Amino acid sequence: MEELLAQIFGYLRGMWRFRWWGLVLTWIAGVAGGVAIYLMPDRYESSARIFVDTQSVLRPLMSGLAVQPNIDQQVAILSRTLITRPNVEKLITMADLDLTTGDAAEREALIAQLTKGLRISGTGRDNLFNLAYQDHHPERARQIVQALVSLFVESGLVGKQQDSSSARRFIDEQIASYEQKLAEAENRLKDFRLRNMGLLGDGGRDYVSQLADLAGRLSQAQLELKEVENSRDSLRRQLVGEEPVLLAQPSNPAAVSIPEIDGRIDVLKKNLDALLQRYTEAHPDVTGTRSVIAQLEAQKQKEVEAMQQTGPTVWAPNANPVIQQMKISLADAEARVASLTARVQELQARQNQLRESSELLPKIEAEQTQLNRDYEIHKRNYEALVARRESASMTMEMSAQGGITEFRVIDPPSLPTKPAAPNRALLMPLAGLVALGVGIALTFLLSQLRPAFADIRTLREITGLPVLGAVSMIPDPGTARAARRSLVAFGGGLASFVVVIAGMTVLVQVLQG
Repeated sequence: MEELLAQIFGYLRGMWRFRWWGLVLTWIAGVAGGVAIYLMPDRYESSARIFVDTQSVLRPLMSGLAVQPNIDQQVAILSRTLITRPNVEKLITMADLDLTTGDAAEREALIAQLTKGLRISGTGRDNLFNLAYQDHHPERARQIVQALVSLFVESGLVGKQQDSSSARRFIDEQIASYEQKLAEAENRLKDFRLRNMGLLGDGGRDYVSQLADLAGRLSQAQLELKEVENSRDSLRRQLVGEEPVLLAQPSNPAAVSIPEIDGRIDVLKKNLDALLQRYTEAHPDVTGTRSVIAQLEAQKQKEVEAMQQTGPTVWAPNANPVIQQMKISLADAEARVASLTARVQELQARQNQLRESSELLPKIEAEQTQLNRDYEIHKRNYEALVARRESASMTMEMSAQGGITEFRVIDPPSLPTKPAAPNRALLMPLAGLVALGVGIALTFLLSQLRPAFADIRTLREITGLPVLGAVSMIPDPGTARAARRSLVAFGGGLASFVVVIAGMTVLVQVLQG
C-alpha cells in the first residue's frame, strides 16, 4: 500500500510540472466545447397520446358468436412493429415530406432519420401510448407526429380487416374443397347402396331383417297354399261321379261348352284382369295364372276332340245349381293354387339368393362402414367450416361498425414553441468536465514523455545504483514568493474556468427560457 501511494504521488508530482500546459488546453477545450454547444441547432419535439380501448361492450355480448382475438397482444405488437421501412415511406407521403427531397440519397437519409427519431412508448397495462418526434422545424415535427397518429390508427384497423379478409378467403377455399369431397363421398355411398340394395335392404333394414321377413312371408305363403290345396282336394272329392249329359252335336266345335272347365277359365280370367291392374306381365302371379288358363284350354280342346269322335252328342251342363257352384269354386281354388305356388317359388328363390350372398355380407358391411366414416368426417368438417365462416363474417361486420377496439386520441399532436434539445444547461457542465479531463490527460502524457526523478527511491529503482544521499534546496524568500504567485495564478485560472463554464450554463438556460 505504501509503494502504491508513493507511486501515485510520484505521478502527481510529475503532472504538476506541466500544470500550465494542462490549464491552457482545458481553457481551449472548454471554450471550444461551449461555443459548439451554443451553436448546436435547436430541435423541437411534438408529441401525442393515444388510448386504445379494448374493453368494448360488444366483446362480452359477441362471446361465442364472433372471433375474440387477443386485442391487448395485437396492440402491443403493433406498437413495436409500426416503425418499419414501408410505414416510414407511407408516413413521408402522408406528411408531404417527399416534396422537399431531391434525389434518392436525400430520401434514404430522410428515411434513416425518421426511423431513428420516431418514438412510440407505452405505459404497459393502461394501453396508453406516447408518440413523439424531434425536428429542427416545429411545424414539420407536428406534421410528422400527426401522420404517425393516423398511421397508428389505420394500421390497427386495416390490419384487423386484412386478417379477417384473409381468414374469410381461406375458409371459403376450404369450404369449396370440402363441398367437393362431400359430394364425391355422397356419390360413392349412393352407388354402393344401389349396387348392394338386395343385401342392404329397403327402408334401412339389414340382412338379418330381410332374411327373417322372407322366411315369414314364405311360411305364410306355404300355409296359404296348403289351405287352398286342401280346399281344392275337398271340392274334387265332392264332385267325383258327376258326369255331363250328352246332347246333339253342334255344327261349330268352338261353341261346345264344358261347364266345369269354362267356369274355371272364366274365374281365372277375372283374376288375371285384377292382377294386371296391379302388376306387370312379368309378375309371378300373372305368369302362373296365364299358365293355368293355357292348361285348362288345352284340356278343354282335348275333351272336345274326344267328344266329337264318340258321336253326335255334346256336353251339356248339369241341371243341379249346387254342383255348378261347386265347380266354379273348384276353378277358383285351382287358380289360387297356381298363384300361391308361383309366389312360394319366387320367395324361395329370393331366400336362396340371400343365403348365397351371405358370404359377401362382412365385406359389404366393412365397405359401408368405411364409406359412412369418410362421409361423416367430410360432413363434420364442412359444417364446422360453414359455422366458422359465419363467425368470420360476423367478426368482419363488427369490425366495420367499430369493432371491439377503439383508438382515442387523448392529446393531439402539439406545436412546440420551445426547443426540447439540445439540453445546453446539462451539456455545458459536461463540456467543462470533459475539457478538465483533457487537460489532466495532457499533463499525464507530458509527464510520461519527459519524466523526472522526484525522490531518492525512484532514482534508486530506475537506475539500480546505490544512492548515497540527497542535497536539499532551501528556497530563499524571493523563490518562495514566486512559487506562491504561481500557485495563486494557477488556482485563479482554474477557478476562472469553472466560473466561465457556470456562467455559460446560466446564460444558455436563460436563452432557452
